[in-house]
Formats: sequence, structure tokens, C-alpha cells
Amino acid sequence: MKFTYDPRYNIAYICFKEKTEGVETLKLSDELCVDMSPDGTLYGVELLNANEQLKSGSLKELEIINEASSERITFPLAS
Repeated sequence: MKFTYDPRYNIAYICFKEKTEGVETLKLSDELCVDMSPDGTLYGVELLNANEQLKSGSLKELEIINEASSERITFPLAS
């Protein structure tokens, strides 16, 4: 799985699988798109206006938590 963020366009993308032929992008709202195949396999989630969606109140970073090991990794979010 990959998480990418492009501050130039303020877009974040969570990639579960590399896209293959037949994968469609479904626009669920003005700020959320998902890439899926016809059989329902999820390939990725795109967050448009990502800073607003990822920041909640005073939240200034993205935290990834491994629930099994309790390992935590944090990344600052661009302003």
C-alpha cells in the first residue's frame, strides 16, 4: 500500500493495488474518488482538497498506527 501527497495540487492518494486495464475512477463527491474494477476490487482512494480532509481541528500530522505492534509513524501535513 502507498500513500502519496502532492502539495502542488493538494491531492492525496491511497493506493492498494497498481491500476490495471478495466479499472474505473468513480467520483463519489467533489472531494473523493475511488478506483475500482468491475468485480468490486478497490485499487485506490483519491482525496481532492486533501489538507482539509486530513486535518481535523488542530490535527497537523498524519499518523499511521500498526494495531498489532502499536508502532506509530507520524508525518506532518503541509499548510
